[in-house]
Amino acid sequence: MTVLDALSEDEMLAHDVLAHLDAQVESAERLLGVVLQQGVAIRARDVHAVVRFAGLLHGEMSRREVIEAERSRLLAHSGALLGIAPEAVTLTRLATLMDPQRAELAIARSAQLRGLLHELQREHACNRALMRLELSFLDHLMTSLALDGAHGYDPQGSTSSTSATASHSRGNLHVLDLRA
Repeated sequence: MTVLDALSEDEMLAHDVLAHLDAQVESAERLLGVVLQQGVAIRARDVHAVVRFAGLLHGEMSRREVIEAERSRLLAHSGALLGIAPEAVTLTRLATLMDPQRAELAIARSAQLRGLLHELQREHACNRALMRLELSFLDHLMTSLALDGAHGYDPQGSTSSTSATASHSRGNLHVLDLRA
């Protein structure tokens, strides 16, 4: 008989909830690390690194599907123990099934996870804004360089003929390097 076999159902649930929160925190830390590195690559205009980090983000999001499936299982089990619907389960309600020390630890880990997710969301939004700025600049540059009336792409990705060519000639084209 193992230690886990000797645990009561409430103790086993507390163990599972803490393990799940640990997995959530570890995943959020990995995601945040990748997003921060991607931000550095975006600022350095390192296209290959940006693409590589996008792949790492996708991989971690795929791993999170397993974590979310475990979360759903825990909510269903917790709801059954509490006599409520899984979507009504909260950490406060779960804490009533745990000893005070484990309940406090679960609440602390949940707060840590919320903080990580908030920082992750903020950094990801910053990266998206930086990417939009870079793409807008490239779109403007490509339109300015289309001196021969060649077709280009508009901001929505549709092909269009550039009409700005009449006002430019090869001798008076000015481009600014506005690196931050």
